[in-house]
Amino acid sequence: MSTFQTSTRSLQSTGSARLQGSLKSQVAPKQAGNSTSKSRRNVTVTAAGENAPLNGAVNAASVAVLEVSKAVRMRGVEAPDAKQSYVAMDDERKGQVDEVGLPLVYDKDLIQEYWVKEGRALQQRWTEFLGYSVPYLTRIVTMLITGGVKELEKNDAKLARDARIIMEKLGPTYIKAGQMMSVRPDVLPQAALDELAVLQDSVKPFETSIALATIESELGRPLGDVFSEISEDPVAAASLAQVYRAVLKDSGKIVAVKVQRPQVLETVSKDLYVLRRAAEVYQGLVERFAPQQRTDYVGLLNEWAVGFYTELDFMNEGRNQLRLKQLLIDEKVPDVYVPEVYEEFCTRRVLVTEWIDGIKLSECEPDEINELAAIGQEAFLVQLLQVGFFHSDPHPGNLMKMYDTSKGKIALLDFGLMASIRQEDMDTIINCIVHLANKDYSTLVDDFITLGILPPDTDRAKVVPLMDKALTPYVKGGGAKRYEEELKKMYGFEEQGNVGGFQAMTQDVITVLNDIPFSIPPYFALLARAVVTLEGIALIGDPDYKLVMEAYPFVARKLLSSDRPAVQQALQEVLYSGGKEGMQGARLTVLLNSAMGNIARDSGTFVDFDTLPEDGIGLQEGVGYLLSPNASSLRGILQEELATILDILARQATRKSFFRAMGSIPPPLLPFLPKVEEVPTPFLVPTGEGEAPYLMVCTPMELVEALAPKLTREEELYALTLKDLAKESFGVDVATVINGDILSEPDAVARLALGLLATGKAPGLENPQLAELAERFKVQLSTIGDANPEGESNFRDVTAVLTALDSEQQQVVDGVGVIMGAEMSARSLRRLQPLIETRGVGQPPISLTRPSSTLELPHAPLPDRSDDAPTSTDAATAVAPERELELAVA
Repeated sequence: MSTFQTSTRSLQSTGSARLQGSLKSQVAPKQAGNSTSKSRRNVTVTAAGENAPLNGAVNAASVAVLEVSKAVRMRGVEAPDAKQSYVAMDDERKGQVDEVGLPLVYDKDLIQEYWVKEGRALQQRWTEFLGYSVPYLTRIVTMLITGGVKELEKNDAKLARDARIIMEKLGPTYIKAGQMMSVRPDVLPQAALDELAVLQDSVKPFETSIALATIESELGRPLGDVFSEISEDPVAAASLAQVYRAVLKDSGKIVAVKVQRPQVLETVSKDLYVLRRAAEVYQGLVERFAPQQRTDYVGLLNEWAVGFYTELDFMNEGRNQLRLKQLLIDEKVPDVYVPEVYEEFCTRRVLVTEWIDGIKLSECEPDEINELAAIGQEAFLVQLLQVGFFHSDPHPGNLMKMYDTSKGKIALLDFGLMASIRQEDMDTIINCIVHLANKDYSTLVDDFITLGILPPDTDRAKVVPLMDKALTPYVKGGGAKRYEEELKKMYGFEEQGNVGGFQAMTQDVITVLNDIPFSIPPYFALLARAVVTLEGIALIGDPDYKLVMEAYPFVARKLLSSDRPAVQQALQEVLYSGGKEGMQGARLTVLLNSAMGNIARDSGTFVDFDTLPEDGIGLQEGVGYLLSPNASSLRGILQEELATILDILARQATRKSFFRAMGSIPPPLLPFLPKVEEVPTPFLVPTGEGEAPYLMVCTPMELVEALAPKLTREEELYALTLKDLAKESFGVDVATVINGDILSEPDAVARLALGLLATGKAPGLENPQLAELAERFKVQLSTIGDANPEGESNFRDVTAVLTALDSEQQQVVDGVGVIMGAEMSARSLRRLQPLIETRGVGQPPISLTRPSSTLELPHAPLPDRSDDAPTSTDAATAVAPERELELAVA
């Protein structure tokens, strides 16, 4: 270890001296004294005077870099740790090493041993890295100082070409970084994109003779024993491997043979040291200049490094490919195909898979990219938010439009870097998208705290406004260039000028750096890599592409179907928020529309949960979706709401009917005789299966007060809302029944019954003659009461949809009916408990002592709002906690 540290120290000194000297020579070039003309000296002095603050900042930064580099050198560099990595790895071969001592599966200790052994080679690699990167970065800094951004733009083509050449010279690790940036038209100018695109599939191949020798060595047999033919030249050459087209000897199937580059693992392992060392320096600078920031940049690099190393294990890649293939089949993801893997011919350096004929997605026409990117996005969201196993390297070369669409429209390739994510994080990311799309930044703070991005003691007053400024432009879409334009508008660059706008933006940046201790979780390194690449491809087809909003329909479907508590909570927040009591019907409709791809937006960007989309789904589509497995979570919440509604309406109707009936009975002839409602009367209480009804003696008034407690003020308002909604939507007759005026308005009940019979599809009464007769009577009755043709038409539409349900949908409705009946019965028995104990005759059966329901409900016990806050009227009948009904929960 001492030799390793000593050699590192000498290298650091060399690199630091070179960096310092280079910066000084470029930023403040020496004047030639007498040999330089007076005019040239004056120009130079003026330029230096104008740029003095920037020169001072560069010099201060140079000193800081040197000091931090020295500190890193003194404590040494450790290999990245993979203990908490999200990268999918094959643990069966953990601890095994190859012929040069590198682990087959990433292992920190074995990598560290290799670094110690290869100390001199690491010095050479570090020197090579500095030799290319420092002069290049110095040129960029110099251009910025002398000519600003315009100078960079003037030289962008040459800078891009030089950057691409440097990446090619530095090798696979840096080529991979260039490939990822080559699909970001929103980040880089076109000249840079054109140069970096060369890195996608035009990497210089290694000799075919070496590739064939590698195949024979890895498979342990002659090439002709496995393949009947193989292409003379590689069909594609990438940074880590190259691919040949071959035909299997035994089956005649056409396959792709992926062969790893010679010594690439050794090169990558050395690059991990270089990047880890650079990350340590950067981390030190962040801790020095922005100590409030808690992001572990070294940890982010670790995750990327572990993933990059794992990409070179083709055995692991083959297993990843098979696993994802099966997962996408299980999830019934349409139009996406994952090629077969021929495991018997796969080793760590050779991978044999099904051959796919097609074209890279990024080379398609914009319209095709739009269509196929949507398919790829759906597949990625399933991976990320549904199965928790996602492709972390979906660059254009790995997304292919298939010529043969019988298996799918796009094929996914290259599964060397796959990542797993915890269910809890999936739930929170879903919530993040919902809150982002709804512009609910105050709740988004909670999501960021759960993800570990923000600490629990976050100053919300500072964070929420900054979130608005930072995230709103991103949600609007269009990538980095559009984001920049939106930021300039937000900070008033046009109104205040560049100086005023820059000062306002700088103040917010300083606030973020100094006052908001955010951090980025390590797995975001993998997630961001995938998202950045996919978004970049989509932006090629649609410059206005909005990632968050395009993902929202998928998230809406997850909200409606998932039984995860965190997701259900987010669903309830959507349905019950908005400043109103109870569930918001408009929000329910908007959510159903969103799940089916019809999103209502405010000002064209964010989801407007309180406005219906112009081209919304029809009633039949909505009911069909609501009764499908895709809306199971929503149905659970609706069942709870329905139980509450039925309870309120039943209590209201019971009390109205009871008091109206009692009022119609003449008072007793003699004043000392009790009223009818005060006469003790025997009642039979239903009991459990196999038990006789239980006898209870109480007054009718006591029974009604127990079974139908008086509505609270909130419940009365809710009942009025339901009545108004019913009147507006389905007519006066439905509103009359909803309001409990059955005895006072019997004609309304008759019209509704006749209307149902008139459809000819009433259960058990499907008779055309009966339907015609019912329609005649209904027309005659329609002359009585207020008319609401639109509401009546809506009622007919609902009736028609409900009577046209298929067998599976009807089964769902019947099941809900059974659950509601059991819940209403359970509530009634619970409320009768005090009367059973005080007015019962004899010993009550066990089923009445502790009544319970054996039905399996999809959610927690349904709320009984009347018992949660009993009024003075029903205080006498309130149920003690120990008598609460025990419902079985699925």
